[in-house]
Amino acid sequence: MAWNEPGGGNKDPWSGKSGGDQGPPDLDEVVRKLQEKLGGLFGGNKPGGNGGAGGGGGFNLPGGALAARTVAIIIGVLVLVWLATGLYIVAPAERGVVMRFGKYLDTTDPGPHWLIPYPFETVEKVNVDEVSTFSHQAAMLTKDENIVDVELTVQSLVQDPAQFLFQDQNPERSIKDATETVVRKTIGGSKLDFILTDGREAIETIIRERVQELMDLYKTGLKVTSVNMQPAKPPEQVKEAFDDAIKAREDKQRSENQAEAYSNQVLPQARGEAARIIADAKAYRDKVVAESEGEASRFTSVLAAYLKAPEVTRERLYLDTMQEVLSATNKVVLDVKEGASNLYLPLDQLMRHRQTTGVTAPPPPAVPAEAEPRPAVARPVDRDRRAR
Repeated sequence: MAWNEPGGGNKDPWSGKSGGDQGPPDLDEVVRKLQEKLGGLFGGNKPGGNGGAGGGGGFNLPGGALAARTVAIIIGVLVLVWLATGLYIVAPAERGVVMRFGKYLDTTDPGPHWLIPYPFETVEKVNVDEVSTFSHQAAMLTKDENIVDVELTVQSLVQDPAQFLFQDQNPERSIKDATETVVRKTIGGSKLDFILTDGREAIETIIRERVQELMDLYKTGLKVTSVNMQPAKPPEQVKEAFDDAIKAREDKQRSENQAEAYSNQVLPQARGEAARIIADAKAYRDKVVAESEGEASRFTSVLAAYLKAPEVTRERLYLDTMQEVLSATNKVVLDVKEGASNLYLPLDQLMRHRQTTGVTAPPPPAVPAEAEPRPAVARPVDRDRRAR
């Protein structure tokens, strides 16, 4: 039953006194009892004993000193636990952004680190190897007033963790808005043929560079790694017309390639032929020049000989000339001594008749003794001189 109920003796649970002597609990007595209990836990004096005979061999410390030591131990343990909470590890793909009272202090690399625990310093880890990807698709107006559907994918990652956390309120939204602005400006400044054919790679490079410039200007801490643009498509309403235009463009390109291939085949042959003709012309020129120089040198030497012996040189020139002129003819003309006319032997006709009939031609008529040739060398008739 409760201490203040009838029949319970009306005793005070704090002091054991009856209800008639009830009063407020003695705080000093409560503290003393608590100290005695803590002393028993740490090997101190037993309640009611002394430090000598009845205490058994424990510590004999005053109650206040024991309480202070206990509190100090507890506080020291708590401090150690609190300091241990300052240890943190940064993963290889992360960077640690350390803040002191909410203000940026330092960026730590991967590995174990320590900071002054909360509430003095805190750390926020940012993944710098994670690639963020988003797509952008829209119908845009080109420079030549055509509409084209453009779809591209932008990939980025965190380059500066401090800027990523503190300089821009929403870096992901900023890069999307910047991409839309840059794409519209780039497509609006390009013609449709350039966008549909050879300009896709150039447009991707321009968009990536311009978006990165805006990211650096806004200090978002993001780095644009790639921009992949899908082949641009015309609107569905004019798709057939664009397909016909693309087919015509492909036919044009094919014809140009064929013409280029034919040109590459013909031009080397023509150049080689031209080089051969030039080489032949140079060789002929060198030959003619050499022959002319030789003839001039020979004429100079003959002139020198002629000036020394005119008659002999003249006779020699005449004989050489006649031999050269008559060496290819089958006609033989004999200058008969003391005859009225020259004797002509048609050797060419005789030879031709023998070849056609197979009959040996009769021997030529005998020449009279008085008509025998002179011992001197037969002199062919100088046709040119006779003509003159």
